[in-house]
Amino acid sequence: MDPLNNTTAEIIHGGSNIFGVEKCQLYLFFHDETVLSNGFRGFLYFMGLAYCFIGLSAITSRFFQSMENVVKHTRTIEEIDPCTNTKTVRHEKVWNYTIADITLLAFGTSFPQISLATIDAIRNLGSLYAGGLGPGTLVGSAAFDLFPIHAVCVVVPKAGELKKISDVGVWLVELFWSFWAYIWLYIILEVWTPNIVTLLEALLTVLQFGLLLIHAYAQDKRWPYLSLPIGRTERPEEWVPVETAPYKDRDKYSEIPEDDHESGRIVDIFSVHADHVYQNLSGSDSSEPSGQSHEDIHVKDNLLSIWKQQFVDAFVLEGQDSRKLNNVYLRAAKVLWELLLAPWRILFAFVPPCQIAHGWISFISSLIFISGIAYVVTKLTDIISCVTGINAYVIAFTALAAGTSWPDLVASKIAAERQTTADSAIANITCSNSVNIYVGIGVPWLINTMYNYFSYNEPLRIENAGGLSFSLLVFFATSIGCIGGLVFRRLTLGAELGGPRLWAWVTCAYFMFLWLIFVVLSSLRVSGFI
Repeated sequence: MDPLNNTTAEIIHGGSNIFGVEKCQLYLFFHDETVLSNGFRGFLYFMGLAYCFIGLSAITSRFFQSMENVVKHTRTIEEIDPCTNTKTVRHEKVWNYTIADITLLAFGTSFPQISLATIDAIRNLGSLYAGGLGPGTLVGSAAFDLFPIHAVCVVVPKAGELKKISDVGVWLVELFWSFWAYIWLYIILEVWTPNIVTLLEALLTVLQFGLLLIHAYAQDKRWPYLSLPIGRTERPEEWVPVETAPYKDRDKYSEIPEDDHESGRIVDIFSVHADHVYQNLSGSDSSEPSGQSHEDIHVKDNLLSIWKQQFVDAFVLEGQDSRKLNNVYLRAAKVLWELLLAPWRILFAFVPPCQIAHGWISFISSLIFISGIAYVVTKLTDIISCVTGINAYVIAFTALAAGTSWPDLVASKIAAERQTTADSAIANITCSNSVNIYVGIGVPWLINTMYNYFSYNEPLRIENAGGLSFSLLVFFATSIGCIGGLVFRRLTLGAELGGPRLWAWVTCAYFMFLWLIFVVLSSLRVSGFI
C-alpha cells in the first residue's frame, strides 16, 4: 500500500515534531529510507524538491515554444476590391490579444499550481476535509506573482527605458477580477458558510472565470454598457521591435526557415499582439490555391528529423557557448550544469515537435509533463512536512509557491524585456492570480464537493480556514500597497516599468519588502504564534 495515501490534514498533525524526535514512516521510493535520520532525509527531500523545480524550469522553455506556434497561427481572408478588381489576402490572427493573455499565457504559466491543487484534491477524495496543500500553494503563489515578479519586471528594462500599460481599461478589468477573486474566497470561508465549502459555492467559483473572459473581451472590443470609457494608446503594428534580438534560449531545432515576406519580423510568444499581416495581390495570379506555404511543406518533410534532433541535442553536454568560455572553471561549471539538466532534457525530448498541429500537441504534452512533476512535488511535500515537522501549509505558500510560480516569472520577465509596452508582463501577473482562484481552487473544490455531495450528502470542510483567511487579509492589504506603487510610478514617471535605475531598484526593494511581510505574518499565524 502506498504510504502517502493519507490526507494532507493527517500529515500536518502527524508530523508535528522536529528533527529526530519522532521517526517519520513515510518514504518516496523504498522503505529503507526510514532507517536514515530525519535531518538527513529532510536535506535529501529538499534537494529532490529543488531538482523538481529545475525540471519545471526546463519544461517551461518547451512549453513556451509550443505556445509560440499556437498564438502565431493565422487564418487567411481574401477580399476583392470592386473598383480595381484587386484581391487582398489578409492574414488575421486567430487569437485575440486579451484572451490569449488570460488563457494561454496566464493559465499555462499557472498550470503547475493548478495541477498540484487538483492532484491534492483527487488524493483527498473520500475525506470530508479539504487538503490544505493546494489552497496554500495558490495563495502563496498569488503573493509571489504580485510582489517578487513585479519587482523583477520593474528592473528588467534598460536604464532610463519606460514601459507603460497601453490599454488601462483592460488592465483595470483584470485587476478588478483579481481582487474580487480573493474577496470572494474570504466570503466563502468566513461569511457565507464559515469553514465549509458547498457545491454551489464551488460551482460559482469556477463559473466566474468565464465571466472574467467575457468582461475582458468586452473591454478589449469596447462593447457598450460592458466596457469602461477609457481610451488606449495606439498599439504598434509589430509588438516586438525589429531590432530586438531573438530569444537566446530557443533550441535550434525549433527554428524553421521562413518565407521572404516574414524574414524581417521577429516571431515570439507574444506575436499575437501583431493583429494583421497584409499581402496585396492583383489579378488572377494573386494566390496559391493550395493554401500551403513553403514553411508548412518543409515542416512535414522534416518532422522526423526535427524530433530526432531533439534527442541529439538532449545528449549534448557542451554547446558552442561553453566552448567559447576562456575560463576553465566557468566552462567546467557550465558542463556540470548541463549534466544536471541532462535527465530532464532527455525526458522532455519525447514532447513532439511544436510544428505539429500549430503547436497544440506539444502544448498539451508539456502540460502533461508539468502535471507529472507536480504529482512528485506533492509527495515530496508530504514527506518533508512529516520529517521536519514544518507545517505543510507553510511549505505550500513559501517553497512550493515560489517553485511552481517559476513559469510566471519567466513569462513576465520575457514580456518586460522584449515588448514595447507593459501590458503582457503585468497582465500575466494579475490574470494568473485570477486563474489561481477561479480554476486552481475552484476546480479542486468542485471535485471534492461533488464527491461528498453524492456520496455522503455533506459539504466540504476546511481544516485550516482561519489561517487561510488570515493570509487572504494580509495579501489583500499588501496588494493595495503594491498596486498603489504602480499607480504612483504611472503618475510620476509616466510608466509602470523601467525608468531611472535608482527608482527602479527602490521600487523592487519595496515590492520584496511587501512579500516578506506576507510570508512572515502568514507563517506566524499558521504556526500559532499570532
